[in-house]
Amino acid sequence: MTTDIKDFSMDFFSLKGKVAIITGGNSGLGQGFALALAKAGADIFAVSIAGDNDETKNLIEAEGVRYHLMLADVTQDGACQKIAEECFRTFGKIDILMNNAGISINEPDVTKFTRLQWDKMVSINLTAAFELSHEVAKYMIPQQSGKIINTCSLFSYLGGQWSPAYAATKHGLAGFTKAYCDELAQFNIQVNGIAPGYFATAVTAETRANPEANQRILDHIPANRWGNILDLMGAVVYLASDASNYVNGTLLNVDGGYLVR
Repeated sequence: MTTDIKDFSMDFFSLKGKVAIITGGNSGLGQGFALALAKAGADIFAVSIAGDNDETKNLIEAEGVRYHLMLADVTQDGACQKIAEECFRTFGKIDILMNNAGISINEPDVTKFTRLQWDKMVSINLTAAFELSHEVAKYMIPQQSGKIINTCSLFSYLGGQWSPAYAATKHGLAGFTKAYCDELAQFNIQVNGIAPGYFATAVTAETRANPEANQRILDHIPANRWGNILDLMGAVVYLASDASNYVNGTLLNVDGGYLVR
């Protein structure tokens, strides 16, 4: 690896010839992450439980890269092994893993939040990220390179009402990011997280439509606006590229400054 500053170029941000797995990769934030990686040159292996989405396929293939969608439930026994195997069989390698699949179950009355709800969120938000990272590492270690990126959250730092499991799993994912950095850095594999703030998506539509709730959130954001998916796309390309080869075990907050106020 070069250490001469004269050798730096924008090619450090290129993902041409790379292969990226993205869970929850054909809708919402995942679709934005997938398109960003495709625009940087990566072939995309999207994993979804929600079914096919021609829009995502068309957006990705318009960038001149390959796209493959695998329908799978990442919480099912053996699913993560099958995902890694099918990606390797399809594209011949795995360079990038984005653990993006996740859910949030809200319950205003904390005494009614059930063990079943807790277990479901832990299974999707945390355990699946470990299992898929574990499987993908088996391919990255022999090639002595790789990038694992976890979709964390502001609630990797904060509490948060109505969903104790969401905050707990996102704290756990932040801890897992650091732990797996410590395990895999010796193999030239970087493990980092992206922590989005409040974003204008379908999930937040009801909150944004409520003037009081909307203003309460904006008052906490120095940028004075909700984020949009475009705001995340540069961050994921950076963490997936050679430009971040000495960035490891960290969370990149994309929150408009929310955490400073």
